[in-house]
Amino acid sequence: MALKDRSAPRSAAADAHTSAETDTADTTDAPAPRRSDATRTAILAAARERFAADGYERATIRAIAKDARIDPSMVMRYYGSKEGLFAAVLDIDLRMPDPVGHDPHEVGRILVSHFLDLWEENEVLTAILRVGVTNQAGAERMQGIFRDQIAPVARRACPDPEQAPTRAVLCASQLLGLALSRYVLRFGPAVALHRDEIVAWLGPTVQRYLTAPHP
Repeated sequence: MALKDRSAPRSAAADAHTSAETDTADTTDAPAPRRSDATRTAILAAARERFAADGYERATIRAIAKDARIDPSMVMRYYGSKEGLFAAVLDIDLRMPDPVGHDPHEVGRILVSHFLDLWEENEVLTAILRVGVTNQAGAERMQGIFRDQIAPVARRACPDPEQAPTRAVLCASQLLGLALSRYVLRFGPAVALHRDEIVAWLGPTVQRYLTAPHP
C-alpha cells in the first residue's frame, strides 16, 4: 500500500484550518482581552478597597493590579500613575437632590436619607472617608466635594446665601460624623440604628443648620 507523500503541498482549506487552530490555542493560553470599560471598573473597584485598607502611601499599583486580576501595566495605561488613579477613585458625583421643589421643612430629612442611600449602595464614600482622614490629597478631595456639591445645596435652601458655607459645613459635620461612627469605626449603637431612626434623629438637626435663624 502506497504511503501518502507528507511533503505534498497543503490545500488552502487545510492551511486555514491549521491557522484557526493556532489562533484558538494562542487565545486559550493568553488571558482574554477585556473591554476598556470593564477593565476601568475592575481597576477602580480594586483601588478603592486597597486605598481604604492600606491608605495612600502603602497601597501599590502592583497590589491593586493583582486584586483586579490584570497586569500592572494596564493600570498605568489607563491612569498614568498612582496619583492619577487616586484622583479617579475620589471623583464621585453625590447626585445631590435639589431642595427647590421640595417642602422647605423637609430638606434636612431628605438630605440624611439621600446620604444613607449613597453609603449603603456601595462603599465608595466610606473608602473616600477612610482615605480622607489619613491623607492630605484625600482631605483636599473631600474639601472639593464639599465645596462643589454640598455647599450649593445649602445656598439654595438657607435664608441667607452668605451664610451658606457655614451652614453647609455644619451639615457635613453631622453627615460625615454619622458615616465615621457607623461605617468606618462601626460603633455598636450607631450600627444598630435603623435608618428610619437615623433620619428621625439627624433630619431635624440638619434642617436647623440649613434654615434656622442665625444665632
